Amino acid sequence: MSNLDLSVIVPLYNEEESVNPLFIAIDKVLKNLKLTYEIIFVDDGSTDKMFENIEDLSHKNTHLKAIKFRANYGQTPAMAAGIDYAQGDILITMDGDLQNDPEDIPNFIKKINEGYDIVVGWRHKRQDKMITRKIPSKIANWLIGKVTGVPIKDNGCSLKAYRARVIKQVPLYSEMHRFIPAMASIAGAKIAEIKVRHHARKFGESKYGLSRIFKVLSDLISIKMIISFASRPMIGFGVVSIIPFILSIMTFILGFIYKINAPDGSIVIFLGSFLLLGSLSLFLIFSGMLCEIIYKTGNVKLDRLSLKTTLKNN
Repeated sequence: MSNLDLSVIVPLYNEEESVNPLFIAIDKVLKNLKLTYEIIFVDDGSTDKMFENIEDLSHKNTHLKAIKFRANYGQTPAMAAGIDYAQGDILITMDGDLQNDPEDIPNFIKKINEGYDIVVGWRHKRQDKMITRKIPSKIANWLIGKVTGVPIKDNGCSLKAYRARVIKQVPLYSEMHRFIPAMASIAGAKIAEIKVRHHARKFGESKYGLSRIFKVLSDLISIKMIISFASRPMIGFGVVSIIPFILSIMTFILGFIYKINAPDGSIVIFLGSFLLLGSLSLFLIFSGMLCEIIYKTGNVKLDRLSLKTTLKNN
């Protein structure tokens, strides 16, 4: 059970100069909210003196908690670690480069209290480079909206708010943090989007570039598969099994033709390929059936749990 009202989670990597003014700005805003809170800084394997600064701050303020990775694993694992550790009923995530504005936090909490499960920030006046950041971001957001069916204007904005009980159930890996709204939509989460301020970077250099496009695209394919077949695994596995099935039929026909034209020739390779591909196709179909049974069984248990909860509340 959560024992705090609010947790603010900030993944950080080599932000030695930003960490002090960032903490001061966040803490100032949270003090005025009259809520119990914690601020969680996650050091994603930084090589500068940032963690020493975090330790100094934590000695002076008990609200600050710190997590340190031994190596640089990326923003999503750092964010996931903070989410797992957080004790708040409402979780706020944000970047550590001073481009997100802590003054926007009260607006997120207000929106969550209106009944939403996830509130996404929209950097409507984004202070980034046009060619390397803004244009790729617009294309990616349009593509993500079309593929997932969740039309978010700014999936890349780290400034978001979540109900803890929702976000802690969403698996995060690779670059999946930008797809949280799409993942949560499977469970029927209520999602809102609000405009937020965005500032130009003051210290250091951006950790992101055009190379992230390929990671985003590969993750987008994974998300599409999850969304499309999460409740229908038999269809998903069935579609994939068509490919080895067709190939197995083709190898059988080629072996038959080869045997007619070369009666003394060996067709072991053709028969072996036919059996392997056919077995793979059957394996995929049976895997789909197993997943379907697991999914149906899980839904029955959830329905019973929901019924018990409803009866208790009544």
